[in-house]
Amino acid sequence: MTDHSFDAIKIGIVSVSDRASTGVYEDKGLPALQDWLTRALNNPVSFEPRLIADEQAHISATLIELVDAGCSLILTTGGTGPALRDVTPEATLAVADKEMPGFGEQMRQISLKFVPTAILSRQVAVVRGRSLIINLPGQPKSIAETLEGLKDANGEQVVDGIFAAVPYCVDLIGGPYMETRNEVCKAFRPKAATRQR
Repeated sequence: MTDHSFDAIKIGIVSVSDRASTGVYEDKGLPALQDWLTRALNNPVSFEPRLIADEQAHISATLIELVDAGCSLILTTGGTGPALRDVTPEATLAVADKEMPGFGEQMRQISLKFVPTAILSRQVAVVRGRSLIINLPGQPKSIAETLEGLKDANGEQVVDGIFAAVPYCVDLIGGPYMETRNEVCKAFRPKAATRQR
């Protein structure tokens, strides 16, 4: 392939928090998502940020709006626990064409290395049209851990983060070719699906 430019990609980032959305405290989810994605991707990225309350219908409507706006990837943070107001997974499943359970399973496996309460998290991932939607944990540290995975003291990957599988998933649903910076997160694709540079 002679074209050495990277595909542009539009990413929706959604922070779900009653208190942050009403200004009770500063939202840390959106900056954490944007910072990690900016470090991880070589692609030129335009972000569509949304800070919204834990209201199921509003979350679902926001996800649909971002899909319709052309976001190939939508990451949410917050609202995935067992508390009564935590409805992000329900809102996400309500707009799904397909469920992608492996993402949630792997996030819980990663988080269990740190805290036993990881089994209380209910993150899901779905495909709607040509968009991949993934619920992430609420804390910036947990966001980075689940996206990036775990490395040992020498920097060797011990457990893959979920983002290693995101670019190929986006390929399969007809999205742009996402290229990661290996020092942050090495994307995995079958050899036949890898674009040569």
